Amino acid sequence: MSATILVVGELTKDCLMFRNELIEYNILAANDISEAMQALNAHNYIDLVMLDLATPKKDGFRILNSIKSDERYKNTPIIILTDPDELDDEIRGLKMGVIDYIRKPIHIDSLKVKIGIYMELLRIQQLMEDELYKQGLTFDAIFQQAPIGISISYSSDNNADYNIIKINPVFQQIIGRTMEELNSLGWINITHPDDVDEDLNFFKKLKSGEIKSYSMEKRYIKPDGSIVWVEMVVASLTLPDVLKNYQICLVQDITERKRLEEELLESERSKSVFLSNLPGMAYRCNNDCHWTMQFVSAGCYQLTGYTADDLLYNRKLSFNDIIVPEYREAIRTEWQRTLVKRLPFRYEYEITTAKGERKWVLEMGQGAYDEQGEVIALEGIILDISDRKEIENNLRYNNEHDQWTGLYNRRYLENLLASDAKSTNNAKRALVGINLSSVHRLSLAYGFHYSQEVIKKVAEALSRLCTNKCQLFNTYENRFVFYIKKYESRDDLAAFCEAVVKTLDNVYTAEKIGSGIGIVEIDEKNKYDVEQLLKNLLNASEKAIHLFNRNIGFCFFDNEMEEQIMREEDIKQELMLAVSDENDGGLYLQYQPILDLRTNRICGFEALARLKNDKLGLVSPYEFIPIAEKTRLIIPIGHKIFIQAFDFLNKLISSGYNDMTISVNVSAMQLLNEDFNKDLFDIISKMNINPRNIMIELTESLFVENYKEANRILGELKGSGIRIAIDDFGTGYSSLARERELNISCLKIDKSFIDKLAALKEESITGDIISMAHKLGHSVVAEGVEHEKQRLYLEKYNCDSIQGFLISKPLDEDGAIELLRKL
Repeated sequence: MSATILVVGELTKDCLMFRNELIEYNILAANDISEAMQALNAHNYIDLVMLDLATPKKDGFRILNSIKSDERYKNTPIIILTDPDELDDEIRGLKMGVIDYIRKPIHIDSLKVKIGIYMELLRIQQLMEDELYKQGLTFDAIFQQAPIGISISYSSDNNADYNIIKINPVFQQIIGRTMEELNSLGWINITHPDDVDEDLNFFKKLKSGEIKSYSMEKRYIKPDGSIVWVEMVVASLTLPDVLKNYQICLVQDITERKRLEEELLESERSKSVFLSNLPGMAYRCNNDCHWTMQFVSAGCYQLTGYTADDLLYNRKLSFNDIIVPEYREAIRTEWQRTLVKRLPFRYEYEITTAKGERKWVLEMGQGAYDEQGEVIALEGIILDISDRKEIENNLRYNNEHDQWTGLYNRRYLENLLASDAKSTNNAKRALVGINLSSVHRLSLAYGFHYSQEVIKKVAEALSRLCTNKCQLFNTYENRFVFYIKKYESRDDLAAFCEAVVKTLDNVYTAEKIGSGIGIVEIDEKNKYDVEQLLKNLLNASEKAIHLFNRNIGFCFFDNEMEEQIMREEDIKQELMLAVSDENDGGLYLQYQPILDLRTNRICGFEALARLKNDKLGLVSPYEFIPIAEKTRLIIPIGHKIFIQAFDFLNKLISSGYNDMTISVNVSAMQLLNEDFNKDLFDIISKMNINPRNIMIELTESLFVENYKEANRILGELKGSGIRIAIDDFGTGYSSLARERELNISCLKIDKSFIDKLAALKEESITGDIISMAHKLGHSVVAEGVEHEKQRLYLEKYNCDSIQGFLISKPLDEDGAIELLRKL
């Protein structure tokens, strides 16, 4: 017949679990003292009582006293479900049966161990009290085959230790020692030091009759020094009067259970540490429309401003209520997608806190499934990512906006144009570019910060023209672009540009800076090439600057301009070929002779760069040199020109013309390049050229913005013996007074002055220039001399040299040498 266990108190609600887990026992349930007494009276024998002192009617102590007063149950083991440290002295002093304790919440495996030990103890006591104890064979068989460790011992009245008279194989296996070894060492010496006092105290009470039995978890030390945890029950053994002070000890190895408990405690500790430091909350919720929370960690309050109790089972509000409405459907859709595929869930969205603030969160979770694969819950964590989002938003803002004006930048415009190009909307679209490149003159006159304030004023003024169909962008330092949608015709664009011109005129009331406005209409042919659209816009605005000079005008990008751009691209490709080709591609030089008026002999040549290919034909230097400067190809092109010119100079010298001078034109970009002098001196050295046979020609404009640095570089060149000439003198910004300070050797009077000599309108001016140059120690060369009358005038005013078609047109190398031989 199975043993009977009475469960009393709040535990009765767990009776179904007990009956399922303890199927070998007969489980009775009682909520209060009335039901408990009915159960006790209805059964002649109860094997074990489990009592929760927290009964619904708070009568746990009365139940305990009732059991104590009933003679039938004075030796019945009682397991009290509570913490023994919280028991009062009244319970501790009870002298009845076996009282043991289990802490709540109950772990079913631990409970099974305790019940098993008590049932085994009761079975042995019952057997030994029965007449069957006389039949030693039956008792010995049970003793030896019991699944738990059993020992029987005897102790004297004046000795705290005891002598073991019998142990079974399981006891010996658990302890790791024989009975002889145990008696030799004594149980105190094989008990862990931390457990000795508690065990000894219980044992003394057992011997004195104060208690009938006791139980505890303790540690034994095995011979190899390892520790074995046991659940131990010690009870007085009731035998005939001839025997007394006998005890029976039952032990069960719970080392593995303790290890698992320790791991569980560590896991719980780690979980607690994790949750307490989590910048958010952990959760378990239903997969329903409210996300009904079954569990919420304490971090919920800091994240949402609501307590866990507010959210659990939707007591105050559901979690769905605090999700910002615009995200709710997207979150639900993503959860359903991940659950079907059993994928991890990850989503960023905003919630509204109890204070009404919006906060960014990152939710990471997964579904929990039953054996049939049905979703039973959702589990995960929700983290506060507001700081990260703020950083991301700042980075995004900085990435998409101009820091000075606050307008969207070129990158944003490019992305918007690329996106709109994919749209099927047929509404007309156009770009209007405002080019304020001449603002740099304000920086020279008033400083950088002044010009930047002007740019900010322009941005603020232009922003007033924005509508839902017209958006403004700051695409470069001094450039703005309007992106216009849904206009009707070019007339609308022209009218808008007139409004832009008026706006700029109001800003430029004091400065009067020229600006250009370019217009590019977007169509099916050009809408996908955003880079080219913006290039075309820039070209149109630059053309407008050229057309309207210091006024403000606008220019549409058209077919003619497109053809010009394509030609410029072809010239650029030809220049790149010239740079990369060891034979210089289509780049070559011609040489125009310079005549010394005093000796009437040729004293040198000016090297003139030429570019030619099959598609473009002969390209004027007035066309390809500006392109070379704009692309910075002028630096490697200039290097090639020096080598070609010096190669020709060596040919002249080898032909016996040792005093010839080669003049080479140099741009500001070349001269101000930090390695210009070094590279030039290297070429001179490698080609064995005498610096005195070299003249470098520069335009006056070089000295407007870079006077000091340019003059320093020229000083080094002049110091090496190279002659320096100002080309096209009279067309730029220089004056004879300033020429005194420059490190130059020669002035070349521009052809425009020489042309006027034929009409005898500029005689005095040209003569004065020659006279003043000589007084400054400079020689003078007149350019563009085409008539004998001009030559005679220049001879009269002591001009040093002349060049022009009167002497010869530019020649190739062979033609130049042939000319020398004829003169």
